[in-house]
Amino acid sequence: AFCMDGAKVAFCDVDVIKGNLLSKQTNARFFEADVKNEEALEHTMRVLFDEWGDIDVIVNNAGISEFSPITETTVAEFDKILATNLRPAFITSRLLAVHRSLQTEANPYGRIINIASTRYLMSEPHSEGYAASKGGIVGMTLPIARECADYGIRVATIAPGLFETPLMAGLPATVKEGMASGVPFPRRLGRPVEFARMVLHVIENIMLNGCCIRLDGALRMPPK
Repeated sequence: AFCMDGAKVAFCDVDVIKGNLLSKQTNARFFEADVKNEEALEHTMRVLFDEWGDIDVIVNNAGISEFSPITETTVAEFDKILATNLRPAFITSRLLAVHRSLQTEANPYGRIINIASTRYLMSEPHSEGYAASKGGIVGMTLPIARECADYGIRVATIAPGLFETPLMAGLPATVKEGMASGVPFPRRLGRPVEFARMVLHVIENIMLNGCCIRLDGALRMPPK
């Protein structure tokens, strides 16, 4: 969506094959980097600062879903989810703020869009790590927004519900139908293009700052 809108785009991932393929399809620049690795993530951003001068928009969208009973979940597994879903959003936000604070000429345009999930409020059993990571993203959105205002940076979070992503593709149709039944309107899973449009909308609406926007079709509690 950003590339189609004429933006200069870069992204990172651990999957080199799919990353290079997406890069060829969109002309976005691909960096092989694991967001759990602070040095790798910061290196990616510093390369862009050096080459582009600044970064106008950051979308913190990395995330994993690993569910297991609390009695079977290790501390290391819990930490892995937070290190993937939550900590990178702090790292990128901090680095952009530090970069802006060192500039002699202020850039008045800055946007950080964090991706949470409705599961921060409506979580099933066995999802403590995921719920904590998404709730943490929502919780730090407002303080970062207030702290970064002097650097021309707005911060907002989008909490999606159930979307038709490749992760959903392997599920049986009956399972997806059950999920869709929990969406009062439009009684289907969301579509990626609808999510992309919301990201672009949040970026352009200057009063959407320090907030969390639910994008879930009024999703009810997760189906049993």
